Amino acid sequence: MSQSMMALLLAAGGGIGAVCRYMVGLYVMKKLPSPPIPVAMLIVNLAGSLGLGLLYGSIFNDTEILYGNIIFIVLGLGFFGAFTTFSTFSMEAVNLITDKLYKKAGIYITMSIGGSIIGFICGFYLMATII
Repeated sequence: MSQSMMALLLAAGGGIGAVCRYMVGLYVMKKLPSPPIPVAMLIVNLAGSLGLGLLYGSIFNDTEILYGNIIFIVLGLGFFGAFTTFSTFSMEAVNLITDKLYKKAGIYITMSIGGSIIGFICGFYLMATII
């Protein structure tokens, strides 16, 4: 497959991931209009990390060609890359700190980073043991 076709598929996966992130964010904000921490992006990042772990665990035995694997490019780099958002997480964490909500910032940062890593590991090992 050509590099330009791979780039188009990556963009398609990314577009779908970004729209899904937006829709999940709207849904969560509607259900929890005044959460103590930015729950919408926390949920998105935790779910995305778990999903990427599941995907990566399912194709782990093929790591030599991960970036040549169309499924990984579309779903891993495209969808999950656009679905999760480190930049929004960073902005929200800084906003909590700027507002002097240090405890909430600490909880949000810890849950986001720690939870995302744990989610990825759980997804990876779940799929790695099944396949």
